[in-house]
Amino acid sequence: MKATSCLGNDMAYWLMKSEPDAYSIEQLKRDKITCWDGVRNYQARNMMRDDMRKGDGVLFYHSNCAEPGVVGIATVVREGYPDHTIYKGKGNADPDNPTWFMVDIRFKRKLKRTITLAEIKNEPALAGMPLVKRGNRLSVMPVSEADWEALLALE
Repeated sequence: MKATSCLGNDMAYWLMKSEPDAYSIEQLKRDKITCWDGVRNYQARNMMRDDMRKGDGVLFYHSNCAEPGVVGIATVVREGYPDHTIYKGKGNADPDNPTWFMVDIRFKRKLKRTITLAEIKNEPALAGMPLVKRGNRLSVMPVSEADWEALLALE
């Protein structure tokens, strides 16, 4: 079951990964809103293009770092639209038929501490999360409401 957001729509939950050297929770806090561009995986693209809605919750996850884990919460504030980075240095990108999409997210808050990948893997209530399934390397993935609540209870 989906929750209802303050905007009155059904609310979904997502986990979005970023390497902190490329874009960190601190940068999102400073910027307040950012576009989530540069995703080049069709499954992740489809979720951003077709499924993410304004008001959805986002777990901001630092990957490829000393301590990977969930570091903050954001909210989707603009639904899927063509990713502007496809036009940089590429003469063959068709603006009338874009391949890649992005969403905009807004900083909500940093977590009190990083909820590490190791903790998430060791929490029985989170065993079904796509994040802990073998071979799942998506930068954008859905999170069930139950997993959202169980993960934030670890904070």
